Formats: sequence, structure tokens, C-alpha cells
Amino acid sequence: MNKYEDAVKLLTSQGKFYINLGLERISQILELLGNPQDDLKCIHVAGTNGKGSTCAIIASVLKESNRCVGLYTSPHIFDYTERIKINGVDISKEKFAELVFYIVDLADKNDIHLTEFEILTTVMFKYFADNNVDVVVLETGLGGRYDATNVIKSNLCAIITHIDYDHMERLGNTLEKIAFEKAGIIKPNCPVITSEGYEVIRDKADETNSMFIMTAPYADTTHLALKGLIQQENLALALTAIQYLFKDITQDIIDRGLENVHHPCRFQVIEDKNLVIDASHNPNGIQALRESLDFYYPTSRLRFVFGCLKNKEYAKMIKILFRKGDEIYFNHFSYPNSCTIQELQQVCELPSKEFNSLDDFDLNDGKITVVCGSFYMMHEVFKPHVLL
Repeated sequence: MNKYEDAVKLLTSQGKFYINLGLERISQILELLGNPQDDLKCIHVAGTNGKGSTCAIIASVLKESNRCVGLYTSPHIFDYTERIKINGVDISKEKFAELVFYIVDLADKNDIHLTEFEILTTVMFKYFADNNVDVVVLETGLGGRYDATNVIKSNLCAIITHIDYDHMERLGNTLEKIAFEKAGIIKPNCPVITSEGYEVIRDKADETNSMFIMTAPYADTTHLALKGLIQQENLALALTAIQYLFKDITQDIIDRGLENVHHPCRFQVIEDKNLVIDASHNPNGIQALRESLDFYYPTSRLRFVFGCLKNKEYAKMIKILFRKGDEIYFNHFSYPNSCTIQELQQVCELPSKEFNSLDDFDLNDGKITVVCGSFYMMHEVFKPHVLL
């Protein structure tokens, strides 16, 4: 087993692979490292849906402007290294493993019990600081207020994307409560950009003396490589941030950046295989997926491969997504919390079958095959060269 695989085994061990929100532990380990996060200029992005795409758009445009850009997103599809990029290039597996073991050893010696996400976030801050990146585009993991990324003391701006119901057991069971948690990334005297006017976000901006910037909900996606109607809102947020923060970036640079954005599994279209791949994993994301399918493929027959985690509202997702005449396959993938075929079929009123492999389908039979429902199944359904 190589060092990278050893690092992954450590990250996914019972001692690390759990969620425990809070800033105390990561603050302690970063203090021991000399607080590398304090040397970074960050654009911090929170939200229920769209934050990863918004981050990818901003990072692509900033790269096109000849800046050195760090991008931190989650989750990954095939390798943990996908989460940490500089100018679109993943951190090497060797460097990743080196930093994971260094940080875990330092934490253990000081009796700091870091979670998987806290280790990854510490690796990211250290790696970006060591490489003197100009700007970090920073996606929160879960929530905002107590998310490990929120250890930063200031940011260039905060962006809050669309807010909807997800992770209610941790963030609250109303949209206002969830918005309150997301608003926790707003820093004193740092602007916040959003497309939704939640009072708790406005209140947090007032409390921190931060400029509150409301975007128009939709932007022209003509030049944007990413597909899906939801990208209109994400692009509006990204462009507002870019135009506010970086006055030197011209429209030509923006257009080139938009044309080069790559963010797999977000309404990703593989045209030569008649595939649409979308990892939407909550009802709002699934609604956006169905609307995009209706828009782009109004007359096409659809074949679905759907898998989901048990802690998601999968019954609601299934009701939103499927219609009479759709060909439906359910996927039970090898993740501890994956729904079984029987659990999914019990809440689906339409006929369905068990999914085994894409090789079982004729992808040139005139149907659009849609693989959706969870990030955690994509690495089993596809080979890396298809998506990345």
C-alpha cells in the first residue's frame, strides 16, 4: 500500500470519519502551524445548492486573469486530491499524503482530535500558504458558522448561494435557521453577496458592518461551459463577486474563464454517450435537475439511474424526479448509508429495476441516460476518464 492509500485509510477510519462541527480543534492545529490561513485572501462561499459551481466559475475566471488561484471544494468523486487545486491542478498524491501524516502526527502529539474534514481543511490552508496563492476560493463543507473553513478571520467577500432544506438535523428545520448558519461566514467589514433576501443574512451584515449586495437572480450563460438552468443564478453570484473585487478583469477574460469552467457531476453532459450526470442530493437540487431535463430534452425519452443516502429525503426526491414513461433503475452502491433497492422501490409508484452496470444499456438507442442522486456512487458507475 502506498503512502496516499495509507493517508486515505487514516482519513476514513472510525477515529476521523465523522462530523463534529466547531472551530476549537482546527484553531488549535492551525496555531501550531503558524496560522497559515491568516496569510491568505479568501472568497468564502456557503449555501445549500450551487456553491461548488459558483466556486469553480470564480476560480476559472481568476486563473484566466493570470492570478495564482487556490480552489477548495467537496466532496471528491475519485480521489481526495480533487478537493485541493491550484490553477486547476490537483495537489499531488505524494504532497497530500505528506501533509496528512504531518498534521495528524502534530495533532496527536498535542492531544487534538481532528475529524476528516478538519484534517483536509488544515492540509488545504498549509498547502495554499506554502505555494503563495493570490486568492483562495473556499467552499464550506457543512453549514457555515461552525464549519472548519470559517476559522478565517476575514475574507475578500462572502457569497451565500441558494438556501434550501438539507442537513436539517444539524442546521435547523426552517429556512431561516439554515440561513442563519450560512450567514455565519459573514465577517466584519467584508461584503456579502447573495441572491436571496433572508432577514437573518441582512441582520448579520448590519451587525458586522458588512456591505450587503443583492444580485439579479439570472445571468446570461451563453459563454458558460456548465449546463443546467441553476447555473444562471450561480453565474450571477460569481460575476458580481468578480466585478466588485477585481476591476482589472475585462469581459474578454471573463468570457474565456467561463468557457473553460469544468465541474464534474453538476448537470454534466457527455454528448457522445447521451449521458447526463448530476449529483444533486436533495429535493431542491432534484427539482432543478428535472427542470433542466425538461428544458434541454423536451421530447427525449429518459432513462434514470438513481441512488441515494438514507439520511436524504429520497421519497420526496423520487416523487419530483420521475414521470410516467421514464425508464427507472435504482442503484445500491457500496457506501455505508446507501439506500437499498427495496427501500427505494417501496416509495416509488412507477415500475423500476435494479441497476448493475452502464454496460447493460445501449447508450445509442435514442434515450438520454441520467445518472443522479448522490456524489458517493459516481466513482462506481464511471471510470475517471469519463468525468474528469
